[in-house]
Amino acid sequence: MKTLSVVLFSLIALNGFAQKETDQDKKSFDAYQEVVEALQPYIESAKTGDGKLSRSAFYGHAHVVGSVDGEVYNVTADQFEGIVDEGGPSKNVKHHIVWVDVSGPAAAAKVEFQDWGGFRFTDFFVLYKEDGKWKISGKVYDSHSRN
Repeated sequence: MKTLSVVLFSLIALNGFAQKETDQDKKSFDAYQEVVEALQPYIESAKTGDGKLSRSAFYGHAHVVGSVDGEVYNVTADQFEGIVDEGGPSKNVKHHIVWVDVSGPAAAAKVEFQDWGGFRFTDFFVLYKEDGKWKISGKVYDSHSRN
């Protein structure tokens, strides 16, 4: 009888632990999805060439650093808005979210683009969730050879 009690207690304890893991998994999945959604205006702006749409994904203080054809760009999110407008639409652009890593209200993401204005880009984003909304705090990127 003592063994049966220990087994039952263990099963009840494991069930409680499994439920906590499920709740944690749901929160983690939800946070991942929220970050993916926060990146969507930026991703869509690659296709449309809409700088305002791209700008809407960033915080006011955000900065963008990277290079194209060896020329280094170190610009504000406002300046980047103009660059996206100037580049115009890239109707054949493809993207792939390589990974998203979330820790509380902080996150990082890597997104690959193919044929954005004739280039392949690897973008690294740092995001923060403030007042229930994720936004990009900064971006660094690498342009690869033209497609």
